[in-house]
Amino acid sequence: MHSKKLLVIGYTWPEPKATAAGKRMEQLLKFFLQFEYHITFSSTASASDLSLDLKALGIERVPIQLNDSRFDGFISELKPHIVLFDRFLTEEQFGWRVAEYAPDALRILDTEDLHSLRHAREKAFKAKVPCTKDFWLQTEYCKRELASIFRSDLSLIISTYEMQLLLETEGMTDSMLLYLPFMIAPLSEMELQNWKPFEARTDFICIGNGKHAPNRDAVIWLKETLWPLIRKQLPDTSLHIYGAYLPEHIQQFHTKKEGFLVHGWVEDLQTVMGSAKVNLAPLRFGAGLKGKLLDAMHHGTPSVTTAVGAEGIYDPLALPETVVEDATAFSKMAVGLYRHQEHWHEAQVLGIHTLKTRFDREVHRVSLQNRIQILQSNLQSHRTQNVIGQLLLHQTLAATKYMSKWIEEKNKPRPI
Repeated sequence: MHSKKLLVIGYTWPEPKATAAGKRMEQLLKFFLQFEYHITFSSTASASDLSLDLKALGIERVPIQLNDSRFDGFISELKPHIVLFDRFLTEEQFGWRVAEYAPDALRILDTEDLHSLRHAREKAFKAKVPCTKDFWLQTEYCKRELASIFRSDLSLIISTYEMQLLLETEGMTDSMLLYLPFMIAPLSEMELQNWKPFEARTDFICIGNGKHAPNRDAVIWLKETLWPLIRKQLPDTSLHIYGAYLPEHIQQFHTKKEGFLVHGWVEDLQTVMGSAKVNLAPLRFGAGLKGKLLDAMHHGTPSVTTAVGAEGIYDPLALPETVVEDATAFSKMAVGLYRHQEHWHEAQVLGIHTLKTRFDREVHRVSLQNRIQILQSNLQSHRTQNVIGQLLLHQTLAATKYMSKWIEEKNKPRPI
């Protein structure tokens, strides 16, 4: 009999082999399993062939529905000690129900990344205007996401940049936030020894989930601008595009004579990433941490990326020279890495150092465990001090609750 219970309300069923968000959720689940929680995972989404096998991990899987009062009975009976919301959208949908029917549960929001920042940057990019802090704050998504953070007892923030941005926001405090990046196991000597050396590697790689707008834009920029510049100097090389859910217009970019090869999802990331010489991540907007860059580091593959891509991964005061912005500089850096072994090796060593010093799994697991213990022993006082959160929760209960009940009543079948 488990004395500790965790309920996870997932935006989707996690897909760690297809998305960085899925890997993040898998890391969190394994953290709670390490501390012997009985985990129930619920979601309104449909599962896919790429969904994590929760049963194999000993995690109970319970589908739920929106605007359905059966959730109230479900959580009342479950009596979880912690409820983890996967992205602010699930907190919006179920937070008021959790607060009402499991009031003693610690409510944790895993932002994954600041969705509002990603959306604001995309909007600014398309409008060709700067994405300032004021621009972000004025978006509806920002207001919704900040409200969700205030309503939660603790929000997990994946990027140092996003931590700083939130702490500069009126009313936000350290006690409400925890910096928790990807938690990665240290590279073993065996893994390092098994890496292919510079001379045994060939070609470029780009990887990203096709459902993610920044990834789609990156492939388009590669196809239209960056890859022609690179291939002009390296005519015998190819670029391999991998990713689940690549849309049809991206798949149609596949052109063998140009060395632009679109493969789709790959199960064995280790082989393809570990065989490539250089990883390309030309992200022009986005937020959070880019799992593709950390995957590349984990397989000894240097990357060329942008400031948005590098955000939260490297020390912002000491960005590597492989972080560039314009197309000319990007192509020049990609070609230089590909040709020069010494430069390539320096970038590989920096990746090893970055994983070890900024993403050590045990360091961040201890940080999360300590914060949970502090909050659980002092939950009521913590909530009392969060006046904005209490006000927002009250308004949410008053508004969202009755809207949800109205929708539920409206959707009931009527007698003929």
